[in-house]
Amino acid sequence: MEIPKGPSIADLIDKHHEDTQEGPRPHLGASLLGHPCDRFLWLSFRWAVIEKFPGRILRLFRRGQMEEATIVKDLESIGLEIHSTGGEQSRVDFGSHVSGSVDGIIESGVPEAPKSRHILECKTHGSKSFNGLQSKGLKSAKPMHWCQMQLYMHGTKIDRGLYYAVCKDTDEIYTERVHYDKQAAQMLVDRGHRIALAERMPEPVMADPSWYQCRWCPCHDLCFGSQTTKEVNCRTCAHVTPTPEGTWTCARGGNCEIPLEIQRTGCPCHVIHPDLVPWEWQGGTEDGMAAYYVINGKRYAVGEPDANVYSSKELLGIAEAGLSPMDLQVEEEEIPF
Repeated sequence: MEIPKGPSIADLIDKHHEDTQEGPRPHLGASLLGHPCDRFLWLSFRWAVIEKFPGRILRLFRRGQMEEATIVKDLESIGLEIHSTGGEQSRVDFGSHVSGSVDGIIESGVPEAPKSRHILECKTHGSKSFNGLQSKGLKSAKPMHWCQMQLYMHGTKIDRGLYYAVCKDTDEIYTERVHYDKQAAQMLVDRGHRIALAERMPEPVMADPSWYQCRWCPCHDLCFGSQTTKEVNCRTCAHVTPTPEGTWTCARGGNCEIPLEIQRTGCPCHVIHPDLVPWEWQGGTEDGMAAYYVINGKRYAVGEPDANVYSSKELLGIAEAGLSPMDLQVEEEEIPF
């Protein structure tokens, strides 16, 4: 008798990682600010596009995180003094929602400058990426990593950094010392503040959907396809505003501050931000609590649902299914979207 086959161990492990992956980060991270597209950063920060990774990719991310401890041990074995690693990382906060965490602080021992302090940045690479890094150097091959280091040096007031890269395929090591560029770092901070506090969606890096930086972007469909967010949370709501103090406030609640966990789920009064859907916006209702959109030639009120007002989830379901209000005769949780 042949032993019945069930789900493979690999499939079960990957599903576990997919089911338990963390939600989007609350801040605009220093690791992203070197990204070429303002719109990508705005959509990511607004949780309008939340990328869901397959289990294999999540395990690759974990391997990169686990490699940091090995890198630190190897550096300490040759005399480097390092602290603020692992769960004790130093955090740099630039205000207005822009921040990040440094992989480590090197107090001394870097061979080329043994008495100088450095920030430490650890990365793992596949062979192709690693070979490009070796041939071109950090700034040309991995500009986002270079920008990330500039922000960390700016935030810690340490003017040197050590970039440590490991090839996952061969275990080769590449290191490069990076010097602080104050002007570049300040421009990155200013960019982060501008994007985080922007009420309207910025233009994309390119208007061509086949452009190489756009083609595989997780925001491609929102920019060039459906032009519709699939996310209903506080940050995709027209009532909500990010503040320079690093908080989010809700106009419907008298500009009260919204706790992080509430931001993730939103409330029944959600009104989809007009830049996150392709529908015609016809302004708010007289009380300012709801808004009007035109979908397929019909006007809908969206806000706290009642006999005449649809929730954002219902409205997204209507648009996706091509329905009319008369077709919408099911409970909210049953609507396909």
